[in-house]
Amino acid sequence: MNREIPKNHYDLICVGGGIMSANLALMAKMLKPDLSILILERLGDVAQESSAAWNNAGTGHSALCELNYCPEQEDGSVSIKKAIEICKQFEITKQFWAHLVEEGFIEDPQRFLKPIPHHSWVTGEKNVAFLKKRFEAFKEHFMFDSITYTEQIDKMKEWFPLIMHNRTEDEVMAGSRIDRGTEVNFGVLTKRLYEILATEFDTPVHFHKEVEDLDPLDNGNWTAITKDLKTGNKQSIEADHIFIGAGGGALLLLETVEIEEKDGFGGFPVSGGWLVCKNKELIEQHNAKVYSKAGEGAPPMSMPHLDTRYVDGEKQLMFGPFAGFSPKFLKAGSNLDLVKSVNFKNIPSMLGAFWHNLDLTKYLIGQITMTFDDRMNELRNFIKDAKNEDWRIEVAGQRVQTIKRDEFEGGKLEFGTQIVSGSDGKITCLLGASPGASTAPKIMLDVLEQAFPEIMNSPEGKKKLKEIVPSYKEEITKVHFNKELQRTTAILNL
Repeated sequence: MNREIPKNHYDLICVGGGIMSANLALMAKMLKPDLSILILERLGDVAQESSAAWNNAGTGHSALCELNYCPEQEDGSVSIKKAIEICKQFEITKQFWAHLVEEGFIEDPQRFLKPIPHHSWVTGEKNVAFLKKRFEAFKEHFMFDSITYTEQIDKMKEWFPLIMHNRTEDEVMAGSRIDRGTEVNFGVLTKRLYEILATEFDTPVHFHKEVEDLDPLDNGNWTAITKDLKTGNKQSIEADHIFIGAGGGALLLLETVEIEEKDGFGGFPVSGGWLVCKNKELIEQHNAKVYSKAGEGAPPMSMPHLDTRYVDGEKQLMFGPFAGFSPKFLKAGSNLDLVKSVNFKNIPSMLGAFWHNLDLTKYLIGQITMTFDDRMNELRNFIKDAKNEDWRIEVAGQRVQTIKRDEFEGGKLEFGTQIVSGSDGKITCLLGASPGASTAPKIMLDVLEQAFPEIMNSPEGKKKLKEIVPSYKEEITKVHFNKELQRTTAILNL
């Protein structure tokens, strides 16, 4: 997957060997096979940062169980608007995977994709009232009308017996369930996408290549200044379009780009960790993803959840995430990343976001100071009789929480993903985190719309898009949704 000497001009350069660049490059080649694409990765393999299995939750984020996608409004009602949007996007993801299966590019989708029921579970009267309102709103919408809800311990024992062990009838709690949830090993998937690019589209990844700078050219194109981390040799490579998909490292590279759209963006790194079960008997007692509500002041990405995972071919059980702090923007980054990211144009954004998110700061300090015993006590909110010897800590990936300029607050935290693009679409950058990988195909289609509108809007492009992702830009009716859901479920063996 590696050619030592890249040529000097490409239609598209993708910076970063994660799932975003994989989706973008593969979709671009499927739409226009004669595009010349260069993929640059600073490490020695793909999917080593946020795309790696232990560095993300592995949940196919479709808003079936994640409570942060359904905020409670001032009038007490629950909005499911964002949940609907996330669900649409994940169905596009499944359609893309199904197309790859139909084309013979993926032979066994269950290497990376498993059916796992998705649950929400809460305790306390206030949270139970919230979950019931969410259930009632979901039940009225065709995307979620298969949801079931209960306040009965016996029913929850059927759904997630490990959590219900030693529970008593006087405990106030509720749960909901949607059966069509998924567990995804994004590391395995990402590696397969790059194999497809190399073998079917002659587009290998060039490893140990760090992009140090991006400069505009007089002809409207861009040049990437790259350094070979093994030899130290530098090279300038011209491209019509450049995509910065370097995960947490994207912000630092974006700041070298001479476009006004980047001004005011900042980032705050958040590291993470999981408790991973070592007891196979416990692992076999749980076959579910169970999400609860985040604590006071916690960011949405910190919703506690007890998850069945499949990593390296083995069933796993993990709990978390636990937030931490490192000044690095990538696990393999530098301790100077945060300092380097601060400049005169984003200082107001950074200060404003800090001032208006003091609860988050307090939460992070609390997380950083947690001991192993503290984390086990958090787990005991889910598994009452959890024993220390049955669990170990696994360090997860780095996330950079995007900070954006705000007219009123100076700066505010942006949750989810954010595309930053030059006015001509020649250069695009992806910032942000969850739901990220789960909605990568939809996000990359948006990048293609900005970078290659002539391909996306051509008769051939539109026809091909309908084959690849039938729901893209389609009005999603109940009939269309159920038809596509049934089709992808069959193709993906779900």
